[in-house]
Amino acid sequence: MTDQQAPQESTGTDKRQDNVLWLQLWKDQRTDFHQQQVSPLLPRFWNNQTVAKNARVLVPLCGKSQDMLWLAARGHRVIGVELSPLAVKAFFSENNLKVKKSRVGNFTCWQSGLITIWCGDFFSLQKHQLGKVDIVFDRAALTALSGAIRQQYIGQLCQLIGINCQIFLLTVEDIDNHSQQSPDMIDSEITALYAGQFDISLMHTESACVPETHPQTAGFHTESKVYRLTYKPVPA
Repeated sequence: MTDQQAPQESTGTDKRQDNVLWLQLWKDQRTDFHQQQVSPLLPRFWNNQTVAKNARVLVPLCGKSQDMLWLAARGHRVIGVELSPLAVKAFFSENNLKVKKSRVGNFTCWQSGLITIWCGDFFSLQKHQLGKVDIVFDRAALTALSGAIRQQYIGQLCQLIGINCQIFLLTVEDIDNHSQQSPDMIDSEITALYAGQFDISLMHTESACVPETHPQTAGFHTESKVYRLTYKPVPA
């Protein structure tokens, strides 16, 4: 599984190395992966989750995503987690939001209306700090991490959420046009990472041509997928 919009610069298992690379991307303003608009699949499929209006929505590795504004506009309480203070500051300033800041342990909490962003290392966050989470929205958190760290990310995520919490997961894959892979198949890495604890439902798939602006994109198309993950029932 790959995400064409997420940086993939590290292949190691050291979270600290990934943190340094992520912070450097924002410092150098190499943020082409950031979407300027709300993810188009979010408005189309979010209501299928039957999420309560005042639900608490966790957005891991949120950057300055416009999706948080869309979720808050629906009455949801949005809890973002982001390592880079530059990204967090940009989110609030670019959207002209008045913000209150407070220090909680190793984190700085930025809050405006229904949106709170915990600025710090996601892997250091504790469940008692975060409070109850009703649903997770993951558009590019998983795929922003190097492959070797993704299992650690999911382990941490499971520590932060309860068994009644669902995950709304969006992925984008670059697929060779000659591949025999069926678009309606659940990605093998999604199965490997989540199937042990979650039931995986593929809600939607759509394909699009990749603009051939670079030689490496020739002969490829993208497949965008929407997944719903729910905890498997605990055996009696």
